[in-house]
Amino acid sequence: MSRFLTFIVVALCLLAGIHYYLWARLIRDPEVAAPWKTIATGFLVLLAASIPAALVLGRGHPGIRQALGWPAYIWMGVMFLSFVSLLSTDIARLLMALGRRIVGATAIDPDLPARRIFLARGIASSVALAVSGSTLAAIHSARGPIGVHSVRVRLDRLPRAQDGFRIAQITDVHVGATIGRAFIEDIVRRTNALGPDLVAITGDLVDGSVSELGHLVEPLANLRAGHGVFFVTGNHEYFSDPVSWLNELPRLGIRVLRNERISIGNGTSSFDLAGIDDRSAVHYGGLDTRQALTQALAGRDPRRELVLLAHQPRMLFDADPFNVGLQLSGHTHGGQVWPFGYLVKLQQPFIAGLHRRGDSQIYVSRGTGYWGPPMRLGAPPEITEIHLESGRAT
Repeated sequence: MSRFLTFIVVALCLLAGIHYYLWARLIRDPEVAAPWKTIATGFLVLLAASIPAALVLGRGHPGIRQALGWPAYIWMGVMFLSFVSLLSTDIARLLMALGRRIVGATAIDPDLPARRIFLARGIASSVALAVSGSTLAAIHSARGPIGVHSVRVRLDRLPRAQDGFRIAQITDVHVGATIGRAFIEDIVRRTNALGPDLVAITGDLVDGSVSELGHLVEPLANLRAGHGVFFVTGNHEYFSDPVSWLNELPRLGIRVLRNERISIGNGTSSFDLAGIDDRSAVHYGGLDTRQALTQALAGRDPRRELVLLAHQPRMLFDADPFNVGLQLSGHTHGGQVWPFGYLVKLQQPFIAGLHRRGDSQIYVSRGTGYWGPPMRLGAPPEITEIHLESGRAT
């Protein structure tokens, strides 16, 4: 509980600090005239309050959650873009000032206060224009048609009979305040159009309870794949009654892999598919990643190819001793809104795309939905079509 309270306090202080910075750069420094300064300040305070209000008041109340969610989450994205843009200009101005000092430029503008106001207004106007354009583009990317990203992965132990096996990966949908049934129906329609051999849902499907969101995910029951539809938990499943979801998904025809593996194919013309709980499970009475892998892969024939479903890319580090051929992950959203991906990189070794680590490969999807702001900038959503290719000579 103390860790949770500490997190809340830090988050609120950070939120307040960012909004003070925005107020200083967009309202105070440009010396917005009365009464617009008071109106703009009050509006900014309301926008700041909308974010924790949406997160707290919306829990357990779908109507309130949706009503507050749209404006609050859009503002969250606008706030981030505005903060990054203004901070970038301040850093550039600081570097220019240092440069002038280095070269010994000491000229003083005789009308310095007027110059500062003019510059502040110019920066505020430019940032507002740039953020407005970026916001519209980001919303269109997140809420527009979801593209299919195809990738080919060569696996040395994959049987020749399984050459061309196709996996459709869906991940990080985050059904909740701004993602509903129509979004899921579109995902199902686009995925089925691929005619995949297998569908893998690699976590963070929902942001809420079964009672709130169960009817929104029902279209997933219409997913079709020759070898079935499989699911592993993400960290967000543990924020909202994971046991209920783990009971609900099988009702929709989705096989939940909980630290277990199965054979895909027949006899020697098959490979192993394993799925493990997200690393967050250990905080809710589950196994840590190494224990989960040991349980899932106990007694496995190392000569067989292995495809592992694991939500977070960094779980590949724990999988080093287990001879994984390919890991499918999500979690990062590809950064979702540039340049947030640089912060994600501090926690996750791979942000998006296909990568190799030793004898293992990992594909990290940018995600099919989004979390928080209904925005994607520089990281479009995807349904991934993975073509497996056999590396065997015979």
